[in-house]
Amino acid sequence: MSDVTALLVHQERNPPPALLTALAREGVAVEVCTPDDALGSGGEEQPAPAAEVLLAPAVMPPRTVRAVSRRMSETGRTPIVVVYTERDFAAIDQHIKLGHDYLVPPFLPTLVRARLRSCYERAKLSRTMEEVEAQAELLSYERELRIGREIQEGFLPEGLPALDGWDLDVRFSPARNVAGDFYDVFEMVNRRRLALVVADVCDKGVGAALFMALIRSLLRHTAEYSGLQSLMTTHQPMPSADPGDGRPGGAHMIPVVGATPLMNAVVGTNGYLTRNHSGQGYFATMFFSVLDPATGNLVYINGGHNPPLLVPREGGEPHPLEPTGPAVGVIPDCAFSLGYARVRPGDTLFVYTDGVPEARNAQGEFFGDDRVLALLREPVSSGRALLARMEAALREHSGSAEQHDDITMLAVNRTVAPV
Repeated sequence: MSDVTALLVHQERNPPPALLTALAREGVAVEVCTPDDALGSGGEEQPAPAAEVLLAPAVMPPRTVRAVSRRMSETGRTPIVVVYTERDFAAIDQHIKLGHDYLVPPFLPTLVRARLRSCYERAKLSRTMEEVEAQAELLSYERELRIGREIQEGFLPEGLPALDGWDLDVRFSPARNVAGDFYDVFEMVNRRRLALVVADVCDKGVGAALFMALIRSLLRHTAEYSGLQSLMTTHQPMPSADPGDGRPGGAHMIPVVGATPLMNAVVGTNGYLTRNHSGQGYFATMFFSVLDPATGNLVYINGGHNPPLLVPREGGEPHPLEPTGPAVGVIPDCAFSLGYARVRPGDTLFVYTDGVPEARNAQGEFFGDDRVLALLREPVSSGRALLARMEAALREHSGSAEQHDDITMLAVNRTVAPV
């Protein structure tokens, strides 16, 4: 057993000579120390002892033996515990009940070797079983994550609607197997309007993914149900200096179909989350808009989300669609306002989550809002082209660095009719 190391604990540093002789003959490397030294309480800062076998006197209380074993485990491996005694045989009983092995006189080399070999093989088998169980648990966990990913993918649209005069494209890249980001695009109000949703649930992983599924279901069900139940037209002031300009300016009254289901969906979801799930601490920033494909008019609620950017067809400075209320699921009975914009022929609406500006390179440098704006100032031919440009820039910036956050990008481009 020349490959075995042992820590032998004795109060006076004078363990049974016969035991030391037997261990030496078997080639066991032995370090002798006091209980205080083994526990690191001898008055000096001492590293945890490292050995495969812990030999402790039977008179040492089991609690102290466990403490020494735990400290030795800090080096990476839990030791085999064997207690020894020359005369106090009754003290062995309490250790046997805890699964510890024991050595008693005569400390003959052959007997010591047989006992230690038996302990070593049992411990090796136990570790093998623990490794098998850990591997099985890991495989089960990975299987559950895979199932969770498949279920989550079922909550995302299988494809984007094909609308005459519009080019829609999306990029969705989870940082882990499951994501807290989500997007949704669906028709509502008897297919007269198009709902566009991009949201980011706080945190990442399985918990955020569960809330993503809950929030997405609440939003879509309420919006679709409200749209079917009430096709009433609501009149709201639409900020616009010119009917063909989506920039803020003067106000005039225009009909806004879809504002009611939009408001119902966001307010209803916020109320449900704050009433039933405030204890979990999850919330979501979101941009939920309703588009009239015929006119390009857009009514939206921005609940604490990164302002989507309306990119002019001719290039230049994008126009942000600022928040109109807080994140959803934070404040009970809070007020959300409606925002308005217009997507002109050639314009592109770019909606994204904070994983875009917060993408990091190997040095920890963020991609940043300035890079996002710089990429959007250049004219683009389509939503697909815009996302390809953004995706390539993110890939070049991040390189081989690990992705820290989910990334979602949605581009809605109103195409220019050929002359």
